[in-house]
Amino acid sequence: MPNAMRQQAIDGLKEGDSFTYKRTFTQEETELFGGMTRDYNPVHYDLRWAETKGFNGLICHGLLVGSMICEFGGQVGWLATGMNFKFIKPVYFGDTITCSIMITKIEESGRAEVEVFFVNQVGDQVCYAHLTGRVPLDHEKDILERIVYEGDPTNKLA
Repeated sequence: MPNAMRQQAIDGLKEGDSFTYKRTFTQEETELFGGMTRDYNPVHYDLRWAETKGFNGLICHGLLVGSMICEFGGQVGWLATGMNFKFIKPVYFGDTITCSIMITKIEESGRAEVEVFFVNQVGDQVCYAHLTGRVPLDHEKDILERIVYEGDPTNKLA
C-alpha cells in the first residue's frame, strides 16, 4: 500500500490539497542535527544560555522543526525552489508539532506554491513557511507510479 501523500501525487495534485502530520522532537534529534549542520549554538545545549535568552529550557533548532516540510516534499516528489520561514515560538524537547501544508497555487508548468503552519500540542503556532517548487508533471507521475508498483523500496514511509 503506497503512502497516501505519494498516491495523491500520482493521482494529481491540485490547488487546495492539504496534508497534515505530526512529529515529537527529542534532544537526541537536536544533537544529531547540530552535528550534521555544525550549529552548536548554546541555546540548544546549555540551559544557562537558553535561560539568558529568555527560554524555559533548551530549544530545538528552528530548521530541524522546519524540516518537517521534507516529509511532504519527499512523498509527493516536490522539487523545492524557495523556502521562507518565520520562527514564531520556541520548540522544546518533547513538544509535538503538527505540520499542516496547503497547496495554494499550481501552474500548468508544474510550478507551485504552498503555505505551511506548524502548531504545538497546546495550539500555539510556532512557525510558518511559504514554499515554492515544482510538482510532478504527467510523465514524472508515471515514473512515480512505477516506483510504487515496484514496492517503493527506498521509501521508509511506504
